[in-house]
Amino acid sequence: MQLKEGLLIYGCYGYTGKLICDHAVKSGMKPVLAGRDKEKTEALANELKLEYRVFDVSDENVVAENLKDFKVVLHCAGPFMFTAQIMAKACIKAKTHYLDITGEILVFEQMFKLSDAATEAGVLLMPGVGFDVVPTDCLALYLKDKLQGADSLELGLYQKGGKLSHGTAITIAENLGESGAVRRNGKLEAVANGTLTRLIRVDQKERNAVAIPWGDVSTAYRTTKIPNITVYNILPQKLIEGMKMSNYFGFFFRSRMFKNYVIKKIKKRPAGPSDEERKTAKSVVWGEVKNPLGASKRAILELPEGYTLTAWTAIKIAQNILQKSPQPGTRTPAAVFGADFILQFEGVTRTDV
Repeated sequence: MQLKEGLLIYGCYGYTGKLICDHAVKSGMKPVLAGRDKEKTEALANELKLEYRVFDVSDENVVAENLKDFKVVLHCAGPFMFTAQIMAKACIKAKTHYLDITGEILVFEQMFKLSDAATEAGVLLMPGVGFDVVPTDCLALYLKDKLQGADSLELGLYQKGGKLSHGTAITIAENLGESGAVRRNGKLEAVANGTLTRLIRVDQKERNAVAIPWGDVSTAYRTTKIPNITVYNILPQKLIEGMKMSNYFGFFFRSRMFKNYVIKKIKKRPAGPSDEERKTAKSVVWGEVKNPLGASKRAILELPEGYTLTAWTAIKIAQNILQKSPQPGTRTPAAVFGADFILQFEGVTRTDV
């Protein structure tokens, strides 16, 4: 098989995977597509006039054999708690650079534990090359650079329109009943759902926000070395109250029976936002750093809809690595490409506030 770009996209036929494949082709690339379902993988490959491979992510040696011809793998098949570690270890074995679009904090932590092995193999591991966590990672580094001695970072997410894809919703379902997470004094700490809240001013209005276990609790710590990190999601107060109530029923939400019920209902819904919904939806990331002297800096990123941005950032990072391999090991997007990396994409603005 003649490889043209050296990129394999695994999980190509999922909602986000297909957006990424479409954008790769529009960008002039010819990736090889891959997935575990032959019919779906072949259908998309034929539609996009691309080559394809079929394998599942269960046997590390089988995966490595399928990856050995490629310079970069872009892994899009979640929930990543079930697939990322095997894929990353196979990449190390095959000496293939690894990218994924996870937002799962424990997956990021797993990837950092593989950093030494990746460095020895000369392989880059970069989880979170989509909306999780490229814009937040870039904003975190930008703010850290603006305030000397910053020891506290808070980030806030605000979505205007759009909806969840099946993959994102199923990942949330798999984590039902689990606690939230923050970083305190460099260590991960669990927090009860819905209990850590604050007001964040976005769109000229103070809005209710609640702490969530977003990936930056893991990644921004590596990017900035700031020891205290909290990420908030701006949500309606009724939903925050529901999160608090969930603490009393965690044993039920964690049950396989309940999760399977929720996942079955998710799969009956549309696969993700429509093209029109993605065009009209917007995302906002707010950030603030403080230092022990009481000084602070704030900034806001205004962004396109999250799945659209994921396709753009993931493919741009893959292109950059195909052109020039960065330092090996587990690394974050902003640490490799800088705080201004996010500003190159259409519809992205950054404002100090």
